[in-house]
Amino acid sequence: MTWTQTKKWKGTTISTRTTVTDAKRIVVKVGSSSISGDNSWQIAPLVLALAAAHRRGIEVVLVSSGAIATGMPFLELDARPDDLATQQAAAAVGQNVLVHRYQAALDPYGIVAGQVLLTANDMDDPTHRGNAQRAMERLLELRILPIVNENDTVATHEIRFGDNDRLAALVARLIGAEVLVLLSDVDALYTKPPQQPGAEMIPFVGVGDELVGVEIGATTVNSVGTGGALTKVSAARHAAEAGIAVVLTSTHLVADALDGASVGTYFEPARN
Repeated sequence: MTWTQTKKWKGTTISTRTTVTDAKRIVVKVGSSSISGDNSWQIAPLVLALAAAHRRGIEVVLVSSGAIATGMPFLELDARPDDLATQQAAAAVGQNVLVHRYQAALDPYGIVAGQVLLTANDMDDPTHRGNAQRAMERLLELRILPIVNENDTVATHEIRFGDNDRLAALVARLIGAEVLVLLSDVDALYTKPPQQPGAEMIPFVGVGDELVGVEIGATTVNSVGTGGALTKVSAARHAAEAGIAVVLTSTHLVADALDGASVGTYFEPARN
């Protein structure tokens, strides 16, 4: 018996995704490996999907990793540095280049990007959190597309978010988004790592579903960034508990996800 046969899925929720299509404010998160190095070409189709949503009147916030990965070639680094100072240096160079690439891709659609850099301390401190909220609210009112990233240049190991999946969930809650889309190199959540035999795609995670029997891999660190299924599931639950619908899918399916197609894994929002 398959995973989906053992669960009583809500078929209408899986098939229609009306929460996504009706949303007025959406946060999209993309990881380093999806938009840097050999995959930097994915910035263009990602921006195309964001621009299409923007054109429909949706307020879109992009949480983008990739500053360190983008800066690495300029520092002649072949792999993600281990020491904090070099990570900060790579981020200082890469953040500038990354935002420039996004703006260049946005220019044909007449959309202006606004850079927002945050640390974990900003989200913990009420004054800093309020300032960040007001800034992003005003950017959205002005039809600017905020591009949010952790401020890697000044963040320390002790106060880092750890991954931008968590940051994206916190931003979605901060601005009252209805939907959070978490993008990665994998098209959905699976019952075990998708490369393993017998792995089954999970199309729907209901409120309170403990995912019994599902093998969720730990956080990983690769040559360009950090992340993994565990961080995404944790972030998805954090957002869903706050009443935010979450779609977990791959970067190349972002347009379908924003159109409400039944792609990836949908986390049902709590009815707060």
